[in-house]
Amino acid sequence: MLRVLRLFLHRLAAAKWFMKAGPKFMPQLDRTVHRLTRGRLLSNNPVIPTLILVTTGAKSGQPRSTPLACLPEPDGTLLVVGSNFGQDHHPAWSGNLIKTPRATASFRGKDFPVTATLLTGAEREAAWPWLIERWPLFDRYTEVSGRELRVFRLTPTR
Repeated sequence: MLRVLRLFLHRLAAAKWFMKAGPKFMPQLDRTVHRLTRGRLLSNNPVIPTLILVTTGAKSGQPRSTPLACLPEPDGTLLVVGSNFGQDHHPAWSGNLIKTPRATASFRGKDFPVTATLLTGAEREAAWPWLIERWPLFDRYTEVSGRELRVFRLTPTR
């Protein structure tokens, strides 16, 4: 059943209309569901765990809240990918993390500080197959966007 759901969601998210419309409604929908369930519904989703990442705006200096699919790693860190629904530009939150790597994550009902590291070279190459195994759509988004998607490791800094 989980495999079928994952396949359905992958096909839905890979559709051209979804890549165009998704950025307009999915973040608000995810924020609302996260708020109403205190992060438990989206975070514990076995298909696509989701967190809310609060970064500092690179230009504004203001807090910016973004729902993101994530991949929890065994050591407690979290991987996030700047897919931006396959758009041809990097998402704003990724630029925010490059300028100010300290952020806050809300995941599985807990809020905690994190430090983001942009993965490059061998680190990115090691993480990418695991990300693709979990959510193959990242390859499609890479192809459609024509850019290398940014991958960040969020390390809790408790």
